[in-house]
Amino acid sequence: MKPHLPPLVVLVGPTAVGKTQTAIQLAERLNGEIISADSRLFYRGMDIGTAKPSPDDRARIPHHLIDIADPDQILSLAVFQKLAREVIDEIQSNGKLPFLVGGTGQYIRAVIKGWNPPHVEPDSTLRVILEKLSVEKGKYWLHAKLFTIDPVAAEKIDPRNVRRTIRAMEVIFSTGRLFSEQKGLVDSLNTLVEIGLRLPRKDLYQRVDARIEAMFKQGLMDEVRRLLSKGYSSELPTMSAIGYRECVEVLEGKMSEEQAKKEIRRSTRIFVRRQANWFKENDSEIQWFDADNTSTEDIAMYIYNRLSTLSLPSKPD
Repeated sequence: MKPHLPPLVVLVGPTAVGKTQTAIQLAERLNGEIISADSRLFYRGMDIGTAKPSPDDRARIPHHLIDIADPDQILSLAVFQKLAREVIDEIQSNGKLPFLVGGTGQYIRAVIKGWNPPHVEPDSTLRVILEKLSVEKGKYWLHAKLFTIDPVAAEKIDPRNVRRTIRAMEVIFSTGRLFSEQKGLVDSLNTLVEIGLRLPRKDLYQRVDARIEAMFKQGLMDEVRRLLSKGYSSELPTMSAIGYRECVEVLEGKMSEEQAKKEIRRSTRIFVRRQANWFKENDSEIQWFDADNTSTEDIAMYIYNRLSTLSLPSKPD
């Protein structure tokens, strides 16, 4: 602990584990505000498929870095890092406790570990070549090549995310160094309290399945129709997110709605396993809590006790 540094609470865990409601309740008890570190929540109009906090939830506690871009505006990791630092500083200057919340590992780490993403200018010629290879040989071919060159980087990139795969290859070819070795670190600017929510994998998958069913009942297909009717291309990186790409294929007649649900369940399970690679249960810096067996009051008291040497606004209710 570094008591002379301002505090930052970090709440991590897999999708559907209950981070949103836990964060809101903790922020209410500890006079906090929430910064989203979920890259899917940046984009306006993408609400149901991202399980975005509801307007009522966002009215209870201020949420930051949600609905800050249109689906055709892609926010880089470096831009997020800058915005998150600015918001954290603003919250702290107002005498409140910032909560960085999300399941996107690289975005969390970029903020709390002070990553310096590699500043390599885009190489348009190289990108055209890589994009052409991806089209000709299939989107998984390029990721397989990345895996042979830099398996650490490849393990953390979804094989379907062609844009990120191309960026990693671009950085490697431009610098002659592995992409995974180019995230320089600086000391954290905060006293960190890292907490994680977990569930047995079987229970988590049941929650995932229930959430997928709820999304379709809430109108996920209509949400995708609206985005397409506004002129957002189905080829956008944002539209390749889990749930959206499958709905697009339903609308294009490539699969049925039931097939889409099955594919979303499968992809989400893969995503959950990838999240576990970022946030390991043996990580000594993260205090893990069982989502079904721990009260919010207990977690709030843990945070309060960890930060007891600092000046907190009030003791948890």
